[in-house]
Amino acid sequence: MTAPAMFRKVLIANRGAVAARVVRALRALGVASVAVYSDADADLPYVREADEAYALGPATPQHSYLNITALLGVLQRSGADAVHPGYGFLSENADFARAVEAYGATFIGPKADWIDLMGHKTKARDFMAARGIPVAPSSPVYTAEWADLSPEQRASITGVGYPVLVKPAAGGGGIGMLPAHDDEGLARAWDTARSLAQRSFSSVEIYVERLVQKPRHVEFQVLADRYGQVRVLFERDCSVQRRHQKVLEEAPAPGIPRDLLDATCERIAQVLGSFGYDVIGTVEMLYDTVDQRFHFLEMNTRLQVEHAVTEEVTGVDLVCAQVRLAAGQRMKDVLPIAPSLNGHAIEARLYAEDPQRFFPSPGPLTVFELPQGPGLRTETGYAQGAQVTPYYDPMLAKIIAHGQDRETARQRLLTALESVQIQGVKTNLAFLLDALRSDDFVSGQVHTEMVRSLRPQLFK
Repeated sequence: MTAPAMFRKVLIANRGAVAARVVRALRALGVASVAVYSDADADLPYVREADEAYALGPATPQHSYLNITALLGVLQRSGADAVHPGYGFLSENADFARAVEAYGATFIGPKADWIDLMGHKTKARDFMAARGIPVAPSSPVYTAEWADLSPEQRASITGVGYPVLVKPAAGGGGIGMLPAHDDEGLARAWDTARSLAQRSFSSVEIYVERLVQKPRHVEFQVLADRYGQVRVLFERDCSVQRRHQKVLEEAPAPGIPRDLLDATCERIAQVLGSFGYDVIGTVEMLYDTVDQRFHFLEMNTRLQVEHAVTEEVTGVDLVCAQVRLAAGQRMKDVLPIAPSLNGHAIEARLYAEDPQRFFPSPGPLTVFELPQGPGLRTETGYAQGAQVTPYYDPMLAKIIAHGQDRETARQRLLTALESVQIQGVKTNLAFLLDALRSDDFVSGQVHTEMVRSLRPQLFK
């Protein structure tokens, strides 16, 4: 049987660090790369590193990295036969995936129907719950403002039991997710979340979910071929967050029984394999430390920002695997041997933001020096002299440390972060150091509420 042909040329529909990461993977596979850039990104390193580069237009995302028409125009002009969406922007947009396929190119991600299903939080919950994956108690989805809900509808919401988390049914990134501890707080949170969802996702579908107190946020890395074979490459703990967005990630997850983690990996692989999930994804779960159970949170149908920690502990290049699987290669050829865990890895996301309030801090990178050395890896889309603009996510770099055990990796990452030199913008470096030195992190008792103890002034 003839092996599927590899792509000739891949358009990278993204920017910054992930675009640079995909360029490197494509080069390793012998595939030509096509970068795109907005006016604000024309001088960033990834543009020069790609084999070809095309301008998209103005800096605003709607006119550049979210502009499907402009991206399809580049696809046509470049002659690329596949599109890698990266993460963020259009990476989980089913309409974009369908448009790429309609053009005759391959979307390097799951089929559009999977993107649709998993992109809707309650439909994804229902799918998983029907197949034996535990979910937290939740309400039906409603679209009305709180004042316009019927008494029966309100009862179905409050009946979930406080505390709750109000969530948009469509969307992600922590946007519109608001806690409520009583009826008055729920009414405020409901209308605020609805307004945020309408503005961010063009949807007013809202529901509530029982809020697990101080949970662990654990995600499971999925790879799948087009023929029903699924591998789950262990897990990552992403519990250290601010504004529901991750800032420290590690693999493997500390302090959770290995047999429970392995059983969860196996069950996810069975469920997704039996329904033909393909290419790449991540199943996110909340771990209740009281009853020691996982609850399904959501599934991301793309490469994750924090994929590097899995790569470090398994030796698997997830981006190369993603491209090969999307090209039609079989799992037995991409991963002929099931990966095993090797040591521990921790990643820190370095942001250009106010260290006290976590607000973005755009400006010029007059000094930008990142650490290098054994057991260290850095991923960035910037170089000294670049401008951090207000148009995009303010992440400057990811710094990953690997060690033979968790404490070695933690100490290595601390030393690396202490050597970072950045001037021209404010950063969250002090917060990262505080988190890594905190008693909760050192002991492995991480949870999603850690920021409350590290930055209590935010919650006064």
